[in-house]
Amino acid sequence: MAISLQVNGRAHRVEADPDKPLLWVLREELGLLGTKFGCGAGLCGACTVHLDGVAARSCQTPVGEVGRAAVTTIEGVAATALGQRVGAAWIDADVPQCGYCQAGQIMSAVALLRETPKPDDAAIDAGMAGNLCRCATYTRIRAAIRAAAA
Repeated sequence: MAISLQVNGRAHRVEADPDKPLLWVLREELGLLGTKFGCGAGLCGACTVHLDGVAARSCQTPVGEVGRAAVTTIEGVAATALGQRVGAAWIDADVPQCGYCQAGQIMSAVALLRETPKPDDAAIDAGMAGNLCRCATYTRIRAAIRAAAA
């Protein structure tokens, strides 16, 4: 079935089953490899994208349900001023270790900072809940979000 998507500010038309997860359409059909597969159950956050600016788990979002929502991936966020500020804070705070979860972490952090530009620790913890980091860099993630908010 032909499905129209707006991804990172560009219109795309893909042939896909409407039940196919958005994650796989982004990776396999559009070649956007920054969004990662983690658990496949929406529990780890590695596959986080924005739908109309709201963080969403692309592994649990059927492409047929995206509709007219603007999809933003890590590649799209990296081109924004806020995304660049968060990315720089990530590097300054030495957040990444293995790096696998970082795209999803950054996507959630950007969504949080858009909604709450000056979050306290409780808001950071709530905004980042459900994003897992096997390297346990949570204190550095919090520090990077604080720095990006400054």
